[in-house]
Amino acid sequence: QVQLVESGGGLVQAGGSLRLSCAASGGTFSSWAMGWFRQAPGKEREFVAASSSSGAYVYYADSVKGRFTISRDNAKNTGYLQMNSLKPEDTAVYYCAASRSSYPLNALRIATMYDYWGQGTQVTVSS
Repeated sequence: QVQLVESGGGLVQAGGSLRLSCAASGGTFSSWAMGWFRQAPGKEREFVAASSSSGAYVYYADSVKGRFTISRDNAKNTGYLQMNSLKPEDTAVYYCAASRSSYPLNALRIATMYDYWGQGTQVTVSS
């Protein structure tokens, strides 16, 4: 049974940084594309970043480009989202997701392209 478990969320002041982790188990993490999404209260889930299975190719939402970095360590079955220069509007529950299919990277901004989801981790940025 595949499981994705996020960690690293918390409360941070605007301008600060957090690093989220996504630990995968029960499958071949190194063969999956990976993505990060977020959902703020009262809003729809939105795409944040995606990575190819190797990590060589990445794709970001415009709202986080230049501030967030997606990466992965396939030897550790773990993905990461480094978040710098955080803003109050980044406050949300952050979810990692994995896709078994070989979709074009820009297609991975669509939530239905993913097969597995974590339970989410709360990120709160105070002003």
